[in-house]
Amino acid sequence: MAEKESRAGNIYLEIARRALESRVKGEDFSLPRDLPGELQQPGAAFVTLKKQGDLRGCIGTVSPTKKSLAEEIAANAISAGLKDPRFSPVSPGEMKMLSYSVDVLTTPEKVESFAELDPRHYGVIVRCGRRTGLLLPALEGIDTVEEQLSIARQKAGIRPDETAVEIFRFTVQRYI
Repeated sequence: MAEKESRAGNIYLEIARRALESRVKGEDFSLPRDLPGELQQPGAAFVTLKKQGDLRGCIGTVSPTKKSLAEEIAANAISAGLKDPRFSPVSPGEMKMLSYSVDVLTTPEKVESFAELDPRHYGVIVRCGRRTGLLLPALEGIDTVEEQLSIARQKAGIRPDETAVEIFRFTVQRYI
């Protein structure tokens, strides 16, 4: 996983922030002109919101659902702020207290062994039938593969005794 706080990365965060702020305020939002090439191509991304260091919302996609990564980021920012079922919708008064991060995902690859996983470097997807759970890499407090897989299984509603589970890994480019 690579983290970027560069000027180029600022546009990822700006898209997320402006999309959510516009929706919360009931204003129109349009993507900036002259987007970098990667933002014009389809891509999967997660947008995480924190308020005073605590999780306030996180929504994303494992594969592209929009025609461009920029549109994906905007849609996921709005969903993270207003539709994350773990939280009430963000209020206008909270907007200035939010910090944003955007994770752009690589294409997931199937793994055959826990030895191919590392929670500091790889995110995981666990799948059993139609149930799917995902956990991003390098999350505070997640130090072992077992912890990472256990949380991803819980998110998917996959019981510990279920063995027909597929595991995938991916990396992210994180913009903070």
